[in-house]
Amino acid sequence: MSYKTEGSAAKKNHAAVGRSFKMTSTLKSFLNSAKQSLSGASTPAPGTPDGNTPCSHLFPKVDPAVDGEDCDHDCDSCIVSLPKGFKIDEDDKLYGYVKGWSTHVLVATGKTDWVRDVADEKGSVMEAIDKNADVKPSNGRLMLSASNIPTPSHTTSYSEPTTVLLLPAFIVIENVTPKNVNTLISEFVNKGPTNSTPLGPISIPASLPDPLPTADQLTSRPSPHRALILLCSQKTRDARCGQSAPLLRKELERHLRVCGLFRDLDDERPGGVGIYFISHVGGHKYSANVMVYRKADAFGLDNVERGKLDGEICPPPAQPSADEVQEGAAQCIWIARVRPEDCEGIVKFTVLQGKVVKPERQLRGGFDRQRGVFSW
Repeated sequence: MSYKTEGSAAKKNHAAVGRSFKMTSTLKSFLNSAKQSLSGASTPAPGTPDGNTPCSHLFPKVDPAVDGEDCDHDCDSCIVSLPKGFKIDEDDKLYGYVKGWSTHVLVATGKTDWVRDVADEKGSVMEAIDKNADVKPSNGRLMLSASNIPTPSHTTSYSEPTTVLLLPAFIVIENVTPKNVNTLISEFVNKGPTNSTPLGPISIPASLPDPLPTADQLTSRPSPHRALILLCSQKTRDARCGQSAPLLRKELERHLRVCGLFRDLDDERPGGVGIYFISHVGGHKYSANVMVYRKADAFGLDNVERGKLDGEICPPPAQPSADEVQEGAAQCIWIARVRPEDCEGIVKFTVLQGKVVKPERQLRGGFDRQRGVFSW
């Protein structure tokens, strides 16, 4: 009897230890998930968020029957490769954990790297928007990025007026200074379309009404590009971003040149694709992060079935038109874990046709204003 009693007690004690271990494991899992969410919603927890547009419904995935048998193959002619020992997280599920944003401001700085938090760049427009502006965005979360877009003065000095690219409006705003960011926000950001605004004509004034133009007057014009590729290059946040961005740019440029679509930083010929380096967007452990903003059927190829055609296809040269209706970006496709061998597929299918090649491994999120869907 005594033996049975001791055995029963041991079993109870063992069961209690097991429950304690499970509770501890569950608590650790919960804390890790919470920590991932608090880190800017850029580091996903396991599973898929409820209520999100399913990954398979956000953007079309390439289909060998439609896009050709090699549509999901890696490029075998890459001229660059990532550094030896370049390692990233391959385990986390990426899709659906990007924090939703409404508008995106890219500030021209002429730099490719910045202090850890770009809002701490002293005297910059980024600092003014984030810390000093009396007017705040009223149409949702503003994503603020420093960029390597050249400044009008071709210097990196924050004492000179600069340029801002507003997305999804695809509007370039000029003569921006820390002193006039209130006007920038109230008259352009707050009055422009958001990522969830149905696609349609937008009207942003070319200049603000002012009987006597001053040095601080803001002017705007449509961006000449049909698509933009944004690469995180901020090595002060993670060395992998600083390493991967210039390599990917070189490979993307190579494939864009085939169709005459590459545009250098100062090249504003209409109809091309701009490639810009931007500051930290979150999720650097999934480097490289790539955001593709594109206008509706940007190159007239969205419905083309490559698999039924012989050879490669390129859009016809763009003709400038003063009558073009400005609608802004129809899509933003945000992918990660991008390597040089992915660049051919990104250009052919993502940039030119609005499709994704490896959504299960690479797609983080985005939006499609034409269809009214987004990942958050």
